[in-house]
Amino acid sequence: QVQLVESGGGLVQPGGSLRLSCAASGTIFSINAMGWYRQAPGKQRELVASITRGGNTNYADSMKGRFTISRDNAKNTVSLQMNSLKPEDTAVYYCNADLWTSFSSPKYVYWGQGTQVTVSS
Repeated sequence: QVQLVESGGGLVQPGGSLRLSCAASGTIFSINAMGWYRQAPGKQRELVASITRGGNTNYADSMKGRFTISRDNAKNTVSLQMNSLKPEDTAVYYCNADLWTSFSSPKYVYWGQGTQVTVSS
C-alpha cells in the first residue's frame, strides 16, 4: 500500500547539477527517516545521505559539500540536490523511507524503484 517514486535522473556533464525527488504515497501514518542510496554496476548499494524527521542529516564522505538532502514532512517527499557531479557519481539512485502505516504498527523500510544518473562528456 506504500509506494515511493523517484524522479529527476538523467544525463549530465561533469561539473553539472541535478536535483532528484522522491514522493511517498499510500497508507502512511508517519515517516521516521528518509534517505538516498546509489548502486553502480558491479558495486554494492551504498548510502548517499539520510535525514531524520527533525531534519538531522548524514552524508557519505565523498558527497559532503557537493550534495544536499532535504525533506518536506507535510508532503512526504525527500530531495537530493547534486552539484559538481563527477563521472564516478554515475549510478542508479534509490530513495527509501522508514515509516509507520498506522499508530499501532511497527515501522518498516520501503524502497523506490530507482532513477538513473549518468555523468559523462
